[in-house]
Amino acid sequence: MNHEQAGCCRSRRAFLAGTGAAGVAALTGCATYGQPAAAPPPPAPPGGSAGPSGSGAPDDGGGPPALAALADIPVGGGAIFASAGVVVTQPTEGTIKAFSAKCTHQGCTVTSVDNGVITCACHNSVFDIADGSVRSGPAGAPLPAANVTVEGDAIRLA
Repeated sequence: MNHEQAGCCRSRRAFLAGTGAAGVAALTGCATYGQPAAAPPPPAPPGGSAGPSGSGAPDDGGGPPALAALADIPVGGGAIFASAGVVVTQPTEGTIKAFSAKCTHQGCTVTSVDNGVITCACHNSVFDIADGSVRSGPAGAPLPAANVTVEGDAIRLA
C-alpha cells in the first residue's frame, strides 16, 4: 500500500466517523419528535395588571397564571387557549366551563367558539359549550372537561 492509498483510507475513516456522529445527533433530535417544544415564559407586562395570557387577565402572583379575566369570555361563547390546551366557555352569565381544545375526531385544535357551539374546522365537528357534547360529527365523543377555577375576576387552570 502506498502513501496515496493510506491517505485515502484515513479520509474514509474520518468520513465514516463523522457520519456516525451525525447519525447519533440526528437520532437524538428525533427522540423528542412529536412532543411540543417548551415555550419561553412571556415577558412581564409593563405597568402591571395584565396577566401572562396577554388578555388583560389579572395575575396576583398566587397559584397558576391566569388564563383570562371573566370579561374576556363572552356569554354564549368562549375563548380558545391553544397553548394551554383548553377552551373556556360561558354558556350562561356567571357559569364558566372548560374543555380540552383537542377535537375528539382526529386531534385538531378547535378553531372557534360562538353562538353556543365550539367548532373544529378540520372536519367540521361541532360541540356544545355547556357540556362539550357532540352537536354534529364526524366526532363521536364529547370534548373532555378540563378543570379551571375562578378566583375573583381571574380564570385559572386548576
